Amino acid sequence: MRFLSIMGNSFGCSASGERLVSAARDGDLQEAKALLEYNPRLARYSTFGVRNSPLHYSSAQGHHEIVSLLLESGVDINLRNYRGQTALMQACQYGHWEVVQTLILFKANIYRVDYLNGGTALHLAALNGHSRCIRLLLADFIPSITDCWNLLGEGPDSNESISEFDKDALYEVINKPADGGITALHMAALNGHVETMQLLLDLGASVTETTAEDGTTIDLIGAGSTPLHYAACGGNAQCCQILIARGASLTAENANGWTPLMVARSWNRNLEEIFSTHSEQQFHVLPSPYICLPLMSIVKIARECGWRNSDTLPTCQDPCVVCLERKCTVAAEGCEHEFCTQCALYLCSTNRTSSAAQGPPGTIACPLCRHGIISFVKLKGTRPLVKEITRTTLSLSFCSCAGEVSEPISLTTPLCMPDPHCTRISPFGSSFRSLSCQKFPTMKMNGSLCMGPPNTSPSLVPCDVDRNLISHLANRCSRSSFRRSVSHGEGRRSWFSLLNQYVTTSGGC
Repeated sequence: MRFLSIMGNSFGCSASGERLVSAARDGDLQEAKALLEYNPRLARYSTFGVRNSPLHYSSAQGHHEIVSLLLESGVDINLRNYRGQTALMQACQYGHWEVVQTLILFKANIYRVDYLNGGTALHLAALNGHSRCIRLLLADFIPSITDCWNLLGEGPDSNESISEFDKDALYEVINKPADGGITALHMAALNGHVETMQLLLDLGASVTETTAEDGTTIDLIGAGSTPLHYAACGGNAQCCQILIARGASLTAENANGWTPLMVARSWNRNLEEIFSTHSEQQFHVLPSPYICLPLMSIVKIARECGWRNSDTLPTCQDPCVVCLERKCTVAAEGCEHEFCTQCALYLCSTNRTSSAAQGPPGTIACPLCRHGIISFVKLKGTRPLVKEITRTTLSLSFCSCAGEVSEPISLTTPLCMPDPHCTRISPFGSSFRSLSCQKFPTMKMNGSLCMGPPNTSPSLVPCDVDRNLISHLANRCSRSSFRRSVSHGEGRRSWFSLLNQYVTTSGGC
């Protein structure tokens, strides 16, 4: 059983599962739809060895429509492969922000770590400099309020807080260490991703976090290194300047006794001027353009009311000014311009905050009036999304009539039969007939029936059957020939015939 669970395949559907894997990897949406209509359980298929599911392949390749299709088919959003990576980790690793947006809307777990180095999706996004993915990962932590920027600057130990902003949770996520104590800021600094590092610092990443020697990672710089040590090893001068401006220590020594300047010299990085003249030059750091204040508000609306509404637009209603296809469902606070949920999500996920927008840092400029948008609100006619039962199995539900019986359970059991005139809607779609339940005529079981003697096969035998008949039946049943043969079948038929004859002539109990 353990071997089959590791393998992850079903022998009966491996060919169809491989077809779905190919469709997910190549972005063939029509093929994926046809296969999932044929068998929704194919969404749970995983390849042999690496255990990558179709959700992993479509996320790694950036096919967000297939990702949505698989999630709506009932697949586990937090499936792991052999490395312990989820689909969210692979989407962040390759920078597919549309896939990350879809997975976040379906509430993917951002705290999962992989098996090899203990990194989260945030570590993988920072390692490769995908700032759009980072702000989507942290969308549930940055509230859509005016004072958010001031609260972020106060640090995690400030007394002032609001109900929507859990600063401790934000700082815990953004400073979560992987194996060896490496944080997302360490990875961004080492690889020279200036914008990513700036975003992490604005959201509360600590410049004083140090690495640790745990015996599992190869640290060529040395344990006890700060992000500035890693930036000096990477050799990016701007990264070093930003960290120094945010309070990173120039004299901090790691376990090898090296300062950041010594690390830069050992790796032949030309950073002498930056580390020697930092006190004379004031390096001004602007807020990150990837902070997005209205993102939390539009994510909540999208989860509640949906974001891919395919209903036909009424002729008397004005369409969204961005796509001119869907009806308006949200409005921007302040300027009150209306958009559809999908276009508002797109604006918050792709746009860099502009200094031309009127408002605090992190506001998105309205595409119509350039007013700074801090949050979105639902329009009056926007209704919550009705959650449908996903077709993860083709089995029918149990009958509910038994739960309506108020009498205690006894041997008088009401059974159920389908009513063809019932109009109840089946939750499984049009492929199943709508059935309701009505009671069969009551079937009474005689309580005087009991099991035969221990040396007989389990069968219902009347209690007052003649002892000679019981002995005869026991002898017939205890014979050594229990093979699947014609003689055994004839013996079984003769047994039932004998019992039937006795019941007919004697009347049973």
